[in-house]
Amino acid sequence: MTSTNPSVYADKDDLRTRFAAAMSTMYRAEVPLYGDLMDIVRDINVSVQKTTVEDPRIDGTTGVPASIERLTQERHGAIRLGTPFEIRMIKRIFAVLGMHPIGYYDLSVAGLPMHATCFRPLSLSSLNHNPFRVFTTLLRPELLTPEARELAMRLLGKRNIFSKTLVELLDRIDQQDGKLEESQSEIFIHEAMSTFRWQPTATATFDQYQALKAVHPILPDIACFQSAHINHLTPRTLDILAAQSAMKKAGIAAKAQIEGPPARECPILLRQTSFLALEEIVHFRREDQSANQPLSPNDLVEASHKARFGEIEQRGAAVTKKGRELYDKLLCKGKARAAGVTPEKADSIAIEVFKEYPDTWVELRHQNLIYCEFKVTLSNASPSVKFQGSSTLEKLISEGTVEAVPITYEDFLPFSAAGIFQSNLQCSSPSTLFPHSSHCSGDLKGLEEAMETNILDLDSWKLGLALKDLIPGGR
Repeated sequence: MTSTNPSVYADKDDLRTRFAAAMSTMYRAEVPLYGDLMDIVRDINVSVQKTTVEDPRIDGTTGVPASIERLTQERHGAIRLGTPFEIRMIKRIFAVLGMHPIGYYDLSVAGLPMHATCFRPLSLSSLNHNPFRVFTTLLRPELLTPEARELAMRLLGKRNIFSKTLVELLDRIDQQDGKLEESQSEIFIHEAMSTFRWQPTATATFDQYQALKAVHPILPDIACFQSAHINHLTPRTLDILAAQSAMKKAGIAAKAQIEGPPARECPILLRQTSFLALEEIVHFRREDQSANQPLSPNDLVEASHKARFGEIEQRGAAVTKKGRELYDKLLCKGKARAAGVTPEKADSIAIEVFKEYPDTWVELRHQNLIYCEFKVTLSNASPSVKFQGSSTLEKLISEGTVEAVPITYEDFLPFSAAGIFQSNLQCSSPSTLFPHSSHCSGDLKGLEEAMETNILDLDSWKLGLALKDLIPGGR
């Protein structure tokens, strides 16, 4: 007899929160040092929140907002996929959680044979509910030597990282207009989590692993394992310099340099650091064993693998297209001047070079370098400074009637991501990685075809918000 009770469907925002919490619990069990990292970030955030004095800025602009509730649950993960089929399946999993692809990242320019997108919520309300995001890379076989390409694709073609139960659930969800029945939510989380869980037994032989590693250190992590294991799960801090110092003080092997813009009074975009990748025991098949052959411990070769690390991020203001062009220009200028110098000297050079980038909220806004949300306040205070602007909006800000709040940057920086990867995997310089390839440029169309969907442009997303209730800074 068919039940007449209507199905109760899981709320995507709530489901994403539960999923992110389950992933954090799983990763803490797999990488205990991640728990230490979380403790460091929590203590710093609480300390910064306590010492922050709520006083109005003279230019009418507040800092980048971040509630302690959002900071406590904010995470971003990273996974590495090998085939179009895998990324299409991942797209279906994340859609159930209210996460969609936004932004295209060409990592070949930084010496990595991959491109990427980020799956995350799109609306501000969903981001504020839970901003869980996953930076998702896909292998670009055309960037590899013919031998490496053939081996990688052969290994990837034999593996299946999705359980039968998960596939059946996804098919059922598709038949229900993308909705998951609440009664199935725990099963969905459990089965989806297995896709991202670390598997210490490789699908490749040790010789195959070594052959791919010789071409590029990141290739074995993409092609030799039984899951799309999470490579890091990143909390957000309010003070990345303090987090870097605390890691070193705790004896954690921290990355030598913080990636992204140098330290500023008015933070922009994204700054990232990490503890270095862990040396983890992995078991490989022997050469004379088939992939489907049952294995005993004596049948396996024990070796080690480095891939998973602990990352921390500090988020600043989202920049306009003009602001991003200035950032990219200064980043390239700084990297050119810092070639071959120590990390400390490179940081000093970056600070000097970025003096060209305005570092007050009012100048960032006036020069149309950042996106802001403008809020009407109830303050009747008289102007704190003499108004010298040319628009009604600036006059209202000067009077204290309107408050300008920078929009948080919710996405990623390809050179920063590559810098984290390279420091953890000891990658070669970009010029030596693909001597046989002429394809080292972006391929947005190729990634969209692999996913069978369009990827939302970052600036289009920000401008879409502007059309609803936000106005880009300086307009």
